Amino acid sequence: MSFIFGKKKTPAELLRENKRMLDKSIRDIERERQGLQTQEKKLIAEIKKTAKQGQMAAVKVMAKDLIRTRHQITKFYALKSQLQGVSLRIQTLKSTQAMGEAMKGVTKAMAQMNRQMNLPALQKIMQEFELQNEKMEMVSEVMGDAIDDALEGDAEEEETEELVNQVLDEIGVDINAELVKAPSTAVAKPEAANKVAQPEAAGNGDSGIDNELQSRLDNLRKM
Repeated sequence: MSFIFGKKKTPAELLRENKRMLDKSIRDIERERQGLQTQEKKLIAEIKKTAKQGQMAAVKVMAKDLIRTRHQITKFYALKSQLQGVSLRIQTLKSTQAMGEAMKGVTKAMAQMNRQMNLPALQKIMQEFELQNEKMEMVSEVMGDAIDDALEGDAEEEETEELVNQVLDEIGVDINAELVKAPSTAVAKPEAANKVAQPEAAGNGDSGIDNELQSRLDNLRKM
């Protein structure tokens, strides 16, 4: 049919058809071998039965048939092995052809990419990228130094406070406790002075307080 319509089969199609034919032949051979093995079992059973009956002439004839059957089974094994080897070689050729077609397509793609790539322009782009990258690194370094300078004062102050606290801890002075005690002591002294000053003012005869108020004050003192 291919010659009638003027269409030539590709190598891949021919390999596919031949492999299909070989697979069919292998299945047919396997079917025939299984039939011969079934026949072999029947002959063995018939030979045993005939031998028990004492018919030795018939046993010899069936024995020859059994030998021929076993030889045929062996030939089918050998033929199947050969066909499987041919099928494997065809499969290898098919895989090699597919690999060749794939490599052919990849080669075309690589050639097209190489034609489209402008190496001088690509080299110029890479040089520009390296230049801009170096500039960016320099800008980042300058900004980092400026930030460090701006924060340096705060860092020194924190380090100074930490060092002072460390020295006070080593000499056993708790500055927080001292700061808490200081206001209470300063406030307590004026209050005590006022408490002492009031009786003195009350006991002074020149203050103009009459006797009744003086007696009440005395009673309060006794209480």
